[in-house]
Amino acid sequence: MPVAFVLIDADVGKIREILSQLRRTEGVVEAYTVAGPHDIVAKLQADRFEKVAEAVTKKIQLVDGVKNTLTLFAFE
Repeated sequence: MPVAFVLIDADVGKIREILSQLRRTEGVVEAYTVAGPHDIVAKLQADRFEKVAEAVTKKIQLVDGVKNTLTLFAFE
């Protein structure tokens, strides 16, 4: 089953709202705030790679306060 980790940069003051919305998004199985160059990391899982990519481009990137995403597909 395809898995991806999405690193998310958020607008100041929006992290908690984004995290809450991500946790209710289909395909997101885990989401956490993190320290470092990115604000949030989300783990996505679906039955096809295309569905994971679609969740990023049609859901996560459209969440208010999301500035940028970096998607890392896992292979093993």
